[in-house]
Amino acid sequence: MTNSTVWKIIVSAALALICIILVQAYWLINAYDLTKRAFEEKAHMSLLNVAEQMAQLNQVQLSSMDVVSQIADNYFVVNIRDAIDANSLEYYLKKEFESVSLPVDFEYGIYDCETNQMVYGNYVGLKEGRQMKSILPTYDEFVYYFGVRFPDRDGYILKNLWIPILFTAILILSIIFFAYATYGILKQRKLSELQKAFINNMTHEFKTPLTSIQISSKVLLDDVVVHSNERLQQYARIIGDQASRLTQQIERVLQIASMQKSDLNLKLDQLDLHETIRHIVSQLESRITEEMVSITLNLTAQDTLIRADQLHLSNVIHGLVDNAIKYSDRMPTIAIRTIQEGRRISLLVADKGIGIAPNDLKQVGQQFYRVPNGDIHDAKGFGLGLHYIKGVVEKHGWDFQISSQLGEGTQVLILIETK
Repeated sequence: MTNSTVWKIIVSAALALICIILVQAYWLINAYDLTKRAFEEKAHMSLLNVAEQMAQLNQVQLSSMDVVSQIADNYFVVNIRDAIDANSLEYYLKKEFESVSLPVDFEYGIYDCETNQMVYGNYVGLKEGRQMKSILPTYDEFVYYFGVRFPDRDGYILKNLWIPILFTAILILSIIFFAYATYGILKQRKLSELQKAFINNMTHEFKTPLTSIQISSKVLLDDVVVHSNERLQQYARIIGDQASRLTQQIERVLQIASMQKSDLNLKLDQLDLHETIRHIVSQLESRITEEMVSITLNLTAQDTLIRADQLHLSNVIHGLVDNAIKYSDRMPTIAIRTIQEGRRISLLVADKGIGIAPNDLKQVGQQFYRVPNGDIHDAKGFGLGLHYIKGVVEKHGWDFQISSQLGEGTQVLILIETK
């Protein structure tokens, strides 16, 4: 995935989250306003009913307007226009608040003309023991009136907004998780790019001295003095073989790095699959003889022309045979078969080696993964073989399958599209 793609995903996700935040904020503000308005309407209606009942009790006529005035968010005054009985007032207040389902603490006071203060006050709460915190403020436009304050008005509104608040909290946690995950992804990607750059630089730096070692090895092998000394000839051959082997591993690392950057360019040519297989086997003839490897070719497919990259296809076949030889605890026995299946060819490479346990088989093909064998590492390698093979096969658009039984061997199946 390229940097531009990563940033497009992050920006798109961030924009989506911003839209969600705006919608959530709009919903929360609207819910708060609706709950606040509902509270005020209930309080206003209840106090108006109390005023009417007190007027009937005192046999007076209420004012035609401004009976109930809201002085503050949680404070109301009610114009009665006559003396007010405190006991009757508290009774009517409790009754009306219960009738409109307004279970909230309140405190009330009655205006006294002589002292110009709110007197006869009381705190009426859901819990016992609470008292009025201060004297209620007066209101200059009325003469006979009482005031009611709701000290827990904000708590009541928030209590009725618990669902929007819960979803808002979940959204905030999601944003925090998204920010943390984005930071982790970007940090990991930066480390990955540094790792790839390091691998590419190091492998390129290794190739120059290895080439010099291989040339020097060939010069030594051609020297007359070395030819006359069997021991020197053997050492020169070992140097050349190991340098060649290390060069192949470096090339494989570079190829895998190319696959990870999605810039592995395949040079597709028309190839004969059977000819390619026979050519690879012939190249391994000296090793087959030296390590007493038994290879059986059963090439029965008819339509063997395929479109593939010759270099990478050769590496795939060579790698499968190499793995079959390395992971055999006795004389390696390998069978290579091709079967025609419609427009596809099944290429099967099977061995009778040590096999792979089911738990390890799930991870085979991952980069740098090697089947654990305690502290024994008889089979040399970096865990890049099957990872590279699987990547090349999938890059061609073919199917890759592997099956194995511990102690009985491994079978690798590649389904190849014909031309």
